[in-house]
Amino acid sequence: MGTTSPDLFIDLDRSRPRGLRSQVEDGLRAAIRGGRLPPGTRLPSSRALAVDLGVTRGLVVEAYEQLAAEGYVTTVQGSGTRVNDVAAPAPGHGPIPGGPDTPPLTHDFRTGVPDLGLFPRAAWARATREALATMPDAELGYLPPAGLPRLQAAVAAYLARVRGVACEADQVVVCNGFSHGLSLVLRALADRGVRDVAVEVPGYDGPRGQIAWAGARVVPIPVDAEGVCTAELAASPARAAVLTPAHQSPTGVVLSARRRGELADWARAVDGWVVEDDYDAEFRFDRHPVGALQGVLPDRVVYHGTLSKSLAPGLRLGWLVVPPDLLDDVIAARRATDGMTASLIQASFAVFLERGDLDRHLRRSRLVYRERRDVLVAALARELPEVRVEGVSAGLNAFVTLPPGWDSTEVAAAAGRRGIGVYPLDDELAGPELRRRSLVLGYGMFRPDRIDEGVRTLAAAIGELMPV
Repeated sequence: MGTTSPDLFIDLDRSRPRGLRSQVEDGLRAAIRGGRLPPGTRLPSSRALAVDLGVTRGLVVEAYEQLAAEGYVTTVQGSGTRVNDVAAPAPGHGPIPGGPDTPPLTHDFRTGVPDLGLFPRAAWARATREALATMPDAELGYLPPAGLPRLQAAVAAYLARVRGVACEADQVVVCNGFSHGLSLVLRALADRGVRDVAVEVPGYDGPRGQIAWAGARVVPIPVDAEGVCTAELAASPARAAVLTPAHQSPTGVVLSARRRGELADWARAVDGWVVEDDYDAEFRFDRHPVGALQGVLPDRVVYHGTLSKSLAPGLRLGWLVVPPDLLDDVIAARRATDGMTASLIQASFAVFLERGDLDRHLRRSRLVYRERRDVLVAALARELPEVRVEGVSAGLNAFVTLPPGWDSTEVAAAAGRRGIGVYPLDDELAGPELRRRSLVLGYGMFRPDRIDEGVRTLAAAIGELMPV
């Protein structure tokens, strides 16, 4: 099949109570996953497909938007909607549950992914045009390794206003996402003789791989209902810790005020450092998020934020706020590696931030994600009342505890056989019992009706596996 618009066969059963839109989406997904629509194929226009199927154009537009949010297709104004390469599951999220004979997933609750269909393309395009029109020629050349001064100032002002971060603009180091920024900090700490770095358990593998790459030792510290266990941290050899205090990943708990004080005492007592990963603090739904830890411990905390959850991971843009005593070492590490972040991306985001576009986008996204989380929690309570959703109402993922006797791997396999992707806790340091009883469900990509439908199918799969 070429890349011109194909004729599509989608079998619609108008006698079924399930909505026509879901049937159109499922038909397109099956065609893409099954190879009938190869990567690069341009789909029919929404108007043409609506005529062919005998449905409204709005229904097809919504179906295309949902498939774009899930990564199956890309829509570009002027060139139509084309199929992406989705033959394999996304890297970093494990295999499709259920084994090689599992049907294609119709609902993939994979974690850590925002709804890319919410990306404010028009606002970003305006910001890019303005940046191109106003940037001095020199800013298209080599920039200082810490970043474009205009962006440093805009980020510092934003963080002070929204997260309570206390810093000067020259403490902001622009970087290419979280892993890149963390690698700079770990290199600077290694040069100072820091060889033991604490991580939260349960947690995630990214920072642990970076720590090992830097030649340091990973020191696991458990998390409970108040966040990281500071007494165990104080008893460990660690002189640095990588933490998610505002919304612990993946359990969703918030570091308590008491633990914050104990963490500050530990850092000062051991001449230690905290890397604060503030990965999704903008998405607290039930109240304002707690302020950044950096605001109360600015001389010992390296604050780290990115656009990966708030806008899109493909922008590869983040920032560090580095204490003055460590700043020269981090900048030296930046100078010795890649040198700088792309100047046009920096200038575009500076305009985007200054114009208030990020604030507007976050206000809109917060409402969307809150509704999706509420629907997920309500559906789980209705369909699977034995399970428990942990943590505060925030973020893009839900940490789910299964009742005794259930096994997360078996649940994921049973769900996969019905086309539902759910994922057990993937953390070898967490121990077998916690892994066996935990699922992490991402809901950021799905409309509420799709979430509700997915949970109903999950419950049916579990019902076949065990009495519910």
